[in-house]
Amino acid sequence: MNDPDTMLNYLETLLKASNFTKAAESLYISQPYLTQLIKRVEKKLGTTIINRDKVPFTLTESGQIYYQYLENISAQRHHLRNELERFTSGGQEVIRIAILESLGTFLLPKILPAFLEKHPQVKIQISEGFPHASEERLLNEQVDCYMGQTPETLAQGLDARINGGEVYYIVIPQNSKYYIKDQFILEPGSYDLKELLMQPFVLSNGESAIRHQVNGLFQHFRVVPEVRMSSNSIITATNLAVNGVGFTVSSASILKRLQHLPINLYPLDPRQLRITYFIATKQGVKITPALQDLITAFQKAELQEEIR
Repeated sequence: MNDPDTMLNYLETLLKASNFTKAAESLYISQPYLTQLIKRVEKKLGTTIINRDKVPFTLTESGQIYYQYLENISAQRHHLRNELERFTSGGQEVIRIAILESLGTFLLPKILPAFLEKHPQVKIQISEGFPHASEERLLNEQVDCYMGQTPETLAQGLDARINGGEVYYIVIPQNSKYYIKDQFILEPGSYDLKELLMQPFVLSNGESAIRHQVNGLFQHFRVVPEVRMSSNSIITATNLAVNGVGFTVSSASILKRLQHLPINLYPLDPRQLRITYFIATKQGVKITPALQDLITAFQKAELQEEIR
């Protein structure tokens, strides 16, 4: 078994089923084949990779190392395939987009469907990551454009085109003493903002664009934040806040994706904190007609999200 993706699928199915017969049925292979395959791998490695003595099955410590090895090989193969695609796509143009995951789920559906209808020959590669990593990819010409927020912080050598944006809200969960029943969006000035900022918060981690902005807000009011929990994902942080773990700072495009629960949203002054969307390219790099059309599609899209 030389294909890491297939082997990962076999292992995941076997661990989930915790039964060789059921796993084999799910994989449309025979039970003896699956059993012998695992035994051959274990013989080759010289160690057991799956604890079969009790249900549910689990990976042994050696199995965890082997599983991680397969994941690394799979990731490297997919990365190589993506890197070579520009040269092997048979004349198809490949546009590589870097974007923050939380933005991608909001921005890309508003831009790509119409663009791809106009350019069916173009293939899109999406690279999701934190702002600093996306800027580095663009500066190193590993991607063709970068969609993000807060263009003021962009590195030198990048050109940004701006369109749309959102205001931020402090999310006040129902279990807080600051929660006001039967209200949703509070009036600005309903509370002393500094007092709200002194409450326990759930925030995205320090690499995210929104966290940089939120840190600036805390610094402006000279508040040392009480961070109860942090997450790589602003979506996760917002969901935790909505469910009562603490306050957070989020936007309409994030909040609209979550299950509606009783919360208050305290709007922040756009002069203090605001999302501004941009698409950036590297200065001095030739922009193809298709990439220019993508930039134009971004500039013309309705990217102003509101919540009521």
